[in-house]
Amino acid sequence: MNELAGKHIVLGLTGGIACYKAADLCRALVKEGATVQVVMTEAAQQFMTPVTMQALSNRTVYGSQWDPREPNNMPHINLSREADAILIAPCSADFMAKLLHGRADDLLSLMCLARPLQSVPLLIAPAMNREMWAHPATQRNRAQLVSDGATIFDVGNGDQACGETGDGRMLESHELLEEVIAFFQPKTLAGQHVLVTAGPTYEAIDPVRGITNLSSGKMGFSIARAAREAGAVVTLVAGPVSLATPRGVNRVDVRSARDMFQAVQDKVAAATVFIATAAVADWRPAHAADQKIKKDGSGKTPELSFVENPDILAAVAQSTRAQAGDLYCVGFAAESQDLLANAQAKRLRKGVPLLVGNIGPATFGQDDNALLLVDESGTQEMERDSKLSLARKLIANIAIRMKARGQK
Repeated sequence: MNELAGKHIVLGLTGGIACYKAADLCRALVKEGATVQVVMTEAAQQFMTPVTMQALSNRTVYGSQWDPREPNNMPHINLSREADAILIAPCSADFMAKLLHGRADDLLSLMCLARPLQSVPLLIAPAMNREMWAHPATQRNRAQLVSDGATIFDVGNGDQACGETGDGRMLESHELLEEVIAFFQPKTLAGQHVLVTAGPTYEAIDPVRGITNLSSGKMGFSIARAAREAGAVVTLVAGPVSLATPRGVNRVDVRSARDMFQAVQDKVAAATVFIATAAVADWRPAHAADQKIKKDGSGKTPELSFVENPDILAAVAQSTRAQAGDLYCVGFAAESQDLLANAQAKRLRKGVPLLVGNIGPATFGQDDNALLLVDESGTQEMERDSKLSLARKLIANIAIRMKARGQK
């Protein structure tokens, strides 16, 4: 999708074994359309050669304030003015302390100090030993850097080069890429708490069989990611799917419709937006067998009776908070035919201000989709696009609707 097309990133490397991850990160940034200018400290060059980073970035690497390639001898000014962001990955404990105190004894720290604060954000990916990360001095430095306007990404937990295990690892390159992409997205839902349901539900017939549907959960997961990118706190209630949790999203795994209903009831009190993307089974077997139902050779088929599952969307939409306008509810309708008529009818039946319809067989398991937005005023089509792109457009649309309603 070239998520970073047109962005120019200064990628700073400081001393640490995590420099090896910066190589893959650089390649990933370029692949997403960004231009990358690498600046390395002297310590970073003990772990990664400038030649490697030059090959990956397709640009000459800088390491010295006294680089003769700059006619005015001011690379700290020239390079920082061109940037849409300065990303330091890895950022050592020493370099965090240096940034805090405004020291500028090498090109990278000088560039960070000289950057225009309002137009060139500073993004920091810490990387250090677990004891260094947990040290009160590092945590004070972290808090002050955030107060000064820097964005500090989380650290990972796991095995460290020293042989110890714990917090302090630099995030993996794909995680940092997702964080950088999210940073540049408009924060249209800042201060909101979004609750999303995604995927199918599974209704047991016996211990090895059940009733489900073809929903992959990709649309709901994309919506959860887009809402988090837009600045919201996001809780994702997911049916049985094999998808990675989007960065920064709180995930609750469930199996059946009743499980999902209970999870939503547990979480909805904190939400300001509820987006019911999940393809919830309308019915479940009245009685699930304790043991596998087997053929006995008689040709006789087992008889199944069904009961209706709880209506998650209707229950939330009819709640006191939703009726008072404190909770904005969005429903989804996966249809196989007559999309407009069925979506309009479902919106009225559920009592939601916005219903999003799509043709299920044309999108289940796919990476793209086409949406139809239905409200009391009419309809709006979103042409086929990637699910993430549509999710971002939908989140932006929801933010506009909430603002128009005066919902804070």
